[in-house]
Amino acid sequence: MNKKLTVIFLSTSAIATNAHAADNDAHKLEDIVVISTGIKQSTAKSAKPVTVLTGDQLRMKTGTTIGDTLKNELGITSQSFGAGVGSPVIRGQSGPRVRVMQNSLGNNDVSSLSPDHANGVEPILAERIEVLRGPSTLLYGNGAIGGVVNVIDNRIPEQVPDKLLGGAGEQRYDSATNETSSAVKLEGGKSGVAYHVDGFYRDQSNTHIGGSAIDEDAARSIDSSLNIVNNPNGLIDNSKARSRGGSVGISKIGDAGLVGVSINSLEKNYGIPPDGSGGAPVTIDLNQTKYDFKGQLNRPFALAEKLRMKFGYTDYKHVEMDNGTPATTFLNKSYESRVELEHKPIGLLNGVMGFQSVNSQFSAIGAEALVPRTDLNSYGLFDVESFKIGDVTYELGARGEWQTITPENGNSLTYKPLSGSASALWDITDRHQVSLAFTHSQRAPQIQELFSNGVHEATHSYELGNAGLNKELSNNLDLGYRYNADWMAAELNLFHNWVNDYIYQQRTGSLFNEDAEAFEDVCSGTCIPVLESRQAAATFKGFEAKTVFPLMENRYGAVDLTLFGDYTRGTFEQGGNVPRMPPLRYGLQLSYEKNDWSTNARLTRGEAQNHVGEHDSNTPGYLLLDLGAQYRLASFGGSEMLLFAKGKNMLNENIRNSTSYLRNFAPEPGRSAEIGIRVSY
Repeated sequence: MNKKLTVIFLSTSAIATNAHAADNDAHKLEDIVVISTGIKQSTAKSAKPVTVLTGDQLRMKTGTTIGDTLKNELGITSQSFGAGVGSPVIRGQSGPRVRVMQNSLGNNDVSSLSPDHANGVEPILAERIEVLRGPSTLLYGNGAIGGVVNVIDNRIPEQVPDKLLGGAGEQRYDSATNETSSAVKLEGGKSGVAYHVDGFYRDQSNTHIGGSAIDEDAARSIDSSLNIVNNPNGLIDNSKARSRGGSVGISKIGDAGLVGVSINSLEKNYGIPPDGSGGAPVTIDLNQTKYDFKGQLNRPFALAEKLRMKFGYTDYKHVEMDNGTPATTFLNKSYESRVELEHKPIGLLNGVMGFQSVNSQFSAIGAEALVPRTDLNSYGLFDVESFKIGDVTYELGARGEWQTITPENGNSLTYKPLSGSASALWDITDRHQVSLAFTHSQRAPQIQELFSNGVHEATHSYELGNAGLNKELSNNLDLGYRYNADWMAAELNLFHNWVNDYIYQQRTGSLFNEDAEAFEDVCSGTCIPVLESRQAAATFKGFEAKTVFPLMENRYGAVDLTLFGDYTRGTFEQGGNVPRMPPLRYGLQLSYEKNDWSTNARLTRGEAQNHVGEHDSNTPGYLLLDLGAQYRLASFGGSEMLLFAKGKNMLNENIRNSTSYLRNFAPEPGRSAEIGIRVSY
């Protein structure tokens, strides 16, 4: 508790001190302009919490998964599940509460259904990643109380490049998994026609770690019947992964607007870390094909600035293999359409309104078909408007949806979630900003939360749904403060979320006997824990803070010191802790830049997570030291070359991720080195 108070005190006292500083030569940090639909202001002028990665910063942070790429951003961690899976966790929320999109359309895989399901987004091909929290999420769906992650890869170009042939190539190697990854992108255009071609390949061996793979005491505290016969030291068995994919897109662009299409393919094969009992290895073979269409009309009629149309079809399949034999096949065919009207200013109002629909046919086939074949249909209307009065910028948003879930041989369920938001940003002075945002959000339960009933070997559990679940109702409050001066820049975000009927998976304490196919309190055979979908009122609160001090800026270069910290606490009103919450994190980063050279050292302290869910295990604290460097070679022949290197987990800590279902069986990677080269032309 003292450490938490110390971090909060240091963050707030530094900010309070700055409020009285007299800096006549104050300057602002560089604004990053957000280009997603309906979000046109810079991040520094937004009352909504926004994180953006692009350019060299994105290249240095790119990981093997979208969660791995974002895990060091404030308020964000990764729900790792071996080397092949890493979904983002935002302010303690994951799964269906964090919507992952590509180019402002849903990815429509099944990663939100289970933590062992990989996301169909490939970060190495991304040109830009945006993380939206608060009111902005209503543009894309109800119930994303954690946030929205939008990965932009320009597969359907919106501008004609200035040359017929350009692009980039990238090669990486990471010693933690002996990973080799390659990516290439070609872009060009002429006479109003633009094209985009990309592709990648990644191969990973078993993950090297800083100790034993299995925390036997913690694992047995949850499942006393677990008989661990194999606990390797220094690596995680069955954590190999291999993936490849690519896209082709073309657009016709003119003064009246644009029209474009693309096709994308992804193949991924990865292993699920074992529980040490000697059972057959589980691997997942994933295939996804996406077809996208985009259209835009500029000033099509009075009061209309732009009319955008998007349509996507996703054909998704993954097969869970037991010892190389197909056990369960998950299929999802999804159609998503989106129409947005950006209107011209109406008095003080600027904004976007639109319609969105998602129609999916989901099915699970095989021995572990724990969810029935289900048709899902969702139709939504949304409107987000902004206006400025004096020094205060306001934003109002609303969204309504009609959703039906129709299981095979079951009754159809209908939900009508309604959400609304309001935010305000006050420019007190050129250096001081205060923002306040409130969002009321409703989320309908998903099919796995409603209908799961069966063994799921990948998560080492028996999963039970609850068809009587109600809508989640959440009220989210965000308070932010930003300060910019020549000697220091700081930001502090506080949040408090009240959620009625919060849906979560909880270990019941009972076991399922796979030999007898029966539930037991004391195991008499081969048993696995039981996970049950439950509902209860919950509260989430926390903070994110960052302070940047420019220590030196002269002919020898520039040195910055960054202090940072974040924290999320989740509790149930009737008592107890929300499971799988991230721990308190805080640390510092020292950065140096001179001309085309930059380097940094980042030290993060993660406290022990002792506020765990019922029948869950604690995770110990850790100290994480990461190093990074990059050098941009002088341009030659119209090309640029970027060399980069990273040293990760340099103290070789055996880190247990408190947000992971496999925390006791698959720690984070140990000490490793990553090197890479990117050539742009």
